[in-house]
Amino acid sequence: MSDYNIHPGGSLKLKGGVADGGIVKKKKSSKSKSKEKEKIAERERLKEVELLLREEEAKAESPSGSSRNSPALGSSSDKKTAAEKRFEEVQKKRLAAKVAKLANKTHKDRVNEFNNKLEALSEHHDIPKVGPG
Repeated sequence: MSDYNIHPGGSLKLKGGVADGGIVKKKKSSKSKSKEKEKIAERERLKEVELLLREEEAKAESPSGSSRNSPALGSSSDKKTAAEKRFEEVQKKRLAAKVAKLANKTHKDRVNEFNNKLEALSEHHDIPKVGPG
């Protein structure tokens, strides 16, 4: 007789039933109420933080005579190194140049320039043209 010809008879028997003394699992309690409470509390905290930030910004925008000379509110440029200052200046110049470059072209000019670039590409880069038509 071959090892592969064994056919056990009868139905499957599952372990761990209540009658057999198995483990009875507890049902999970619904935590949706507690999650909602946490979300509401988080929203309230965010609102409070936003209000505090707005108040601080309002105080910073309306300088009083005593706060100008206060050493605690010194400008951040005092704490920056020379390299950091140069870096910020270069960043500002680059941003200004970029804005000036974009400001002198209309949207139509930019679309035409984009379409010209697409025409110059080979066919495997084929993208339909942008715009009406």
